[in-house]
Amino acid sequence: MPLAMNRDVFITCAVTGSGDTVGKSKHVPITPKQIAEAAVEAAKAGAAIVHCHVRDPETGAPSRRNDLYREVTDRIRQAEVDIVLNLTAGMGGDMIFGDVESPLPLKEKGTDMVGATERVSHVAECLPEICTLDCGTMNFSLGDYVMTNTPSMLRAMAKQMTDLGVRPEIEAFDTGHLWFAKQLVEEGLIEDPVLIQLCMGIPWGAPDDLNTYMAMVNNVPSNWTFSAFSIGRNALAYPAAAVLAGGNVRVGLEDNLYIGKGQFATNGQLVEKAVSVIENMGARVIGPAEVREKLKLTKR
Repeated sequence: MPLAMNRDVFITCAVTGSGDTVGKSKHVPITPKQIAEAAVEAAKAGAAIVHCHVRDPETGAPSRRNDLYREVTDRIRQAEVDIVLNLTAGMGGDMIFGDVESPLPLKEKGTDMVGATERVSHVAECLPEICTLDCGTMNFSLGDYVMTNTPSMLRAMAKQMTDLGVRPEIEAFDTGHLWFAKQLVEEGLIEDPVLIQLCMGIPWGAPDDLNTYMAMVNNVPSNWTFSAFSIGRNALAYPAAAVLAGGNVRVGLEDNLYIGKGQFATNGQLVEKAVSVIENMGARVIGPAEVREKLKLTKR
């Protein structure tokens, strides 16, 4: 596939995530108020979409509590800026195995496995415009953690999201995830327009070298809308790579804590950096209204 630069680009800001980043940077938002304020900051800087996890307000640990999602949702919707809300539905599929000689039983600490309806319950309650669907199972980072999303689980979650009128954002961490995403679309469980996020550089999914990245891009159907990001030190290079390959941009403290070597970033600064890259490439940053029209989103 020849490169076809995207001239009308939207930015997603992933403002907090669920990783162990709270102790590494004071800018990582923890409470619903902080998460909503980070979303507003990102919107003012040029993000059209905010992608939100929630955390325990006391500990900063990742959480699935519906009351926290409700507070984040309400605060964002009551803010003075317009923004497309994207809530994660990736929680509830975490397995931590025992040691290499005794993998079972699973370790209680860190394991969080629940059914499809519970994994989507906050989506049903809050009705965001978009929610994520991690489209596969993979060894995730170090140790004995496996991110678990079986075909049956993904079919059930995709159907619930579609029935709710919420647009799934398929998160693909490797080429096999793209393969199954196409299957979900073929089965009618995800409707047009299809939205996909290419998640590069996450151990042990697709590495973020350009050969692998273009293999992912080349497997995205031409009528789908995609964004791409990488994590860590290569995160700041990926806005250019995404736009050049015809995609959209994701930045934020979920993926990268720094704006420069040794310089901790805010979400707003990362969005501003992305805006500068996009515009200096000769493209245009589009806002929430155009994103809703492009993706046929239901504003609530």
